[in-house]
Amino acid sequence: MTTATEAEKRPIRSLIPARLDRLNWSPFHTRMVCGLGGAWILDGLQITVASSVTGELTKSSTLGMTSTQVGLIASVYLVGEMVGALVFGKMSDRLGRKRLFVLTLLLYLIGTGLAAFVTGHHTGWLVFFYATRFVAGMGIGGQYSAINSAIDEVMPSKYRGRVDIWINGSYWAGAILGSLVSYIFLNHFAPNVGWRLSFLLGPVLAIFVIIVGRVLPESPRWLVTHGRQAEADQVMAKIEQQVRASGQQLAPIDESKAIEIVPETRYGYLTFLRLVFHRYPRRAILGATLMITQSFLYNAIYFTYALVLIHFYHVPSNKVPIYGLAFAVGNLCGPLILGPLFDSWGRKQMIAGTYIISAVLLALSAVLFDAGVLNAATQTVAWVIIFFFASAGASAAYLTVSETWPIEIRAEAIAVFFAIGSVAGALGPAFYGALIGNGSSRTGLFVGYLVGAGIMLIGGLVEVFLGVNAAGKSLEQVTKPLTSVDETAPAAPAAPAAA
Repeated sequence: MTTATEAEKRPIRSLIPARLDRLNWSPFHTRMVCGLGGAWILDGLQITVASSVTGELTKSSTLGMTSTQVGLIASVYLVGEMVGALVFGKMSDRLGRKRLFVLTLLLYLIGTGLAAFVTGHHTGWLVFFYATRFVAGMGIGGQYSAINSAIDEVMPSKYRGRVDIWINGSYWAGAILGSLVSYIFLNHFAPNVGWRLSFLLGPVLAIFVIIVGRVLPESPRWLVTHGRQAEADQVMAKIEQQVRASGQQLAPIDESKAIEIVPETRYGYLTFLRLVFHRYPRRAILGATLMITQSFLYNAIYFTYALVLIHFYHVPSNKVPIYGLAFAVGNLCGPLILGPLFDSWGRKQMIAGTYIISAVLLALSAVLFDAGVLNAATQTVAWVIIFFFASAGASAAYLTVSETWPIEIRAEAIAVFFAIGSVAGALGPAFYGALIGNGSSRTGLFVGYLVGAGIMLIGGLVEVFLGVNAAGKSLEQVTKPLTSVDETAPAAPAAPAAA
């Protein structure tokens, strides 16, 4: 742990958390959702475009890639996300949420824009293409830590669950946009032009998100823990002013809700490891399990669904985005509809339920797929229903990690658990791509779907036994800051084992 300056080490008594949690919904919160959700839309757009154009990239008139090389595109992108999360997650805890939000978006803009200019079939251009996907992945990976931290630290506790689910679910709004533009570009332009235009759409949208992001405030909670009390009060006053402008009356704050901390400038990975193995081992198991299970299932199926439609159902590659659009709509509706229940019914019930239901439905669809009774339309309907639940559960994995670790290392924790999940996520597309092959046999993919169902079931059961009661509670009640001088402040208890 790096020693802070003497001024920073003086105890600070702050009402910032209580002032944030007392707020009702206002236009300020709507702007936060739009600004932070914009980055997730870009992630959904980018991954959908990469998935939708895979059929085109296998043609000799474009890049002439094999199915294995196409599957590797997704894996490289996911490895980039993992590296970006680890590098920029730690920087977010040190430098602030807002600064890293803009920085990582710029990195994404560069990486995804350069991918559109790849040409030729030789190894050098292929390596360059993979490099651009890696850089774009790094940018989006850094976004995960900064955005999820900002959401949970600024949103009132009574809205935290649904807003986190909504923003993470907004990924699928980008997927819908990606499906639409991919369909237009692939069907109205030459094959070697349409896929390039699809990639170029990302940088255009990223510019607008950066403009919006610059007007969003820094997290007042983060400012306080870094000894910047006066700046935190200024930011908080501006937020309250915007809330009052919407017609709300703000009641006085009970002084007993104040927190007292001794700020530190940074915490290292050794501090994180000490918390993992000594203070919060159950939360570490919970976070890692939820991240691994949802990442494997999502990436394995979503990055290869185009290959399934082409090889098993003989869907023309330029028609794949239509099916991807239906898939994305189901994934978007899940978080939007189920999100409020994570605050009203509770975290454990909803997270465990969404994981287990999606596992059962996936196993059922695997049986139908192996029996050959599905066609392209009914297979897509099955995916839509499965991921209506899985989408909300996957978003809740980020919510769980974000709100159950101390603020001083929150972004770092998100980054580490995201990286752990990304290892499984990076293996999934390559694994499923190998199972698909040229579509000559359904047995391999049938087994793969059963494996995915079993993995999601494990995630749901771990949530049943290790879930944390966090709905409606202040972040400081769920997990007290490392810098807190109130050693008696309790953390939220683990949920009881019984469902």
